[in-house]
Parts: sequence; structure tokens; C-alpha cells
Amino acid sequence: MQLSVNGIETFIATGGREFDSSQTTVVLLHGAGFDHTAWALHSRWFAHHGHSVLAPDLPGHGRSAGAPLPTIAGMADWTAALLDAAGVAKARLVGHSMGSLIALETAARHPAKISALGLIGTAAAMSVGPDLLKAAEANDRAAVDMVSIWGLGYQAELGGSLAPGLWMHSGAQRVLEQCRPGVLFNDLSACNAYQNALAAAAKVTVPTTLILGERDMMTPAKAGKALAAALPNSRTVVLRGAGHMIMVERPDELLAALQG
Repeated sequence: MQLSVNGIETFIATGGREFDSSQTTVVLLHGAGFDHTAWALHSRWFAHHGHSVLAPDLPGHGRSAGAPLPTIAGMADWTAALLDAAGVAKARLVGHSMGSLIALETAARHPAKISALGLIGTAAAMSVGPDLLKAAEANDRAAVDMVSIWGLGYQAELGGSLAPGLWMHSGAQRVLEQCRPGVLFNDLSACNAYQNALAAAAKVTVPTTLILGERDMMTPAKAGKALAAALPNSRTVVLRGAGHMIMVERPDELLAALQG
């Protein structure tokens, strides 16, 4: 569906069912350079199991208009505005990578609006290497290669898709290639600059599930556990052998962890 959020025309996937604000709402927040398609399976499951789903393309991403927001704090305030625009009083936020930082910051800044958190491929700090930042700033294809190579776990690079005939590496590259110029650099810079995760975590009291990849090279499990230690009401699930792109690498295990 289309919705105006802070004056920005926003595309929101609803999992194949009409959005109903009277049901419990799950908001799915994508990572840097990605869009709502990251949640193809999970948005449909929630939508067909008693929940309403909002899986937005963040401003400047996918089918949404506007410029990308330059800070995690700005994205968090935009997420709160999304809930207001959709007529949702309180929602569960689930975010992957950059989306996990947005979810965390939203819960810290707007606690009355959030009922629970799911943080996937997350970390207490998301530092981005200078080579990746430089390539993304130049809109160099090397940035797409770096993200897709480092983002997928070892087994994914050998195949391993649960959907026969699909290649996870190529799928990730196709989405990143469709980014508008400057969007990936914007997102990576926002992650790199964000230093408030531990302070935000200390303010969050809602139930929080952290889902980490054992072989994640972008947000190592150790860094995710450091964030978990700062969250007073959290549980951590580590998926054995998984990399950073957990939604495609371990879709069923991720769904089970989110339901737990």
C-alpha cells in the first residue's frame, strides 16, 4: 500500500493481506541498501497468522519517494511517524542490521509506541570499513560485491538455498544494484556514525529477541551479545553456521526464533 509519512510517499508491503490497524501490528525494517523484499517470507507468515504487517521501503529506497534519511535517529523518528500515519498505537518492531538499530532507537525514543523488539544481525556498534565506505561513496560496483560477499555465510556461497534454483549471492546483488546513487553510502555512513546503541538499550524494557549468525562477518555474534548484555529484558538466539543475511540463509529458523 501507499502511505504519506511526514510528507513522503511511502511504499509498504503488508504481506499479501489488507492492513488492519485493529490487529496486533508487526513492523519489519530492512537493512542498508535493501528494501521490503527482504521480508518476502516473513511478512506473509505474520500477515496470515493473526497480525497486520507494515514492511516499508525506507525513504529513498525501493518504491518510496524522498531522500534517504542520514541518521539512525532520524530513521527512528520516521518509524514513529509511520505508526501514526497508519493509525497504530503500539507495534512490535523487527529489524535487520541497520533496521535493528532503527528499531532499538525507536524503542528508546518512543517507548509508548513499542510492545516488543526483534533485532536480527545486530551489534552494539556497526563500524563500516573505510574501503567499503569509499566504494559506496563513489557508487563503485565493488561496494555491492563487498556487501554480498561479506554478508552471506559460507554455506550460502556454496548454494544452500531452500528454494531450488535460487542463488542467494546473486539475489542480494540484484537488490543492491537497484539502489539509487548515494543510498548505500548514506545507509552505511548512518550505521558507522551511530554510537547510541548501548545507551538506547539501557532504556528499553520491552521483551527483545536478538537473532545472530554464528558466522556473521558484518555484525559478529560477539558484538550482538554485547548489545544483549545491555538490554534488561532480552534473549539471544545464535543460528549455527549462518552469516549476516539470515532472512534468506535461515528463513525457517529465523521465523521460529521470532515466534519464540
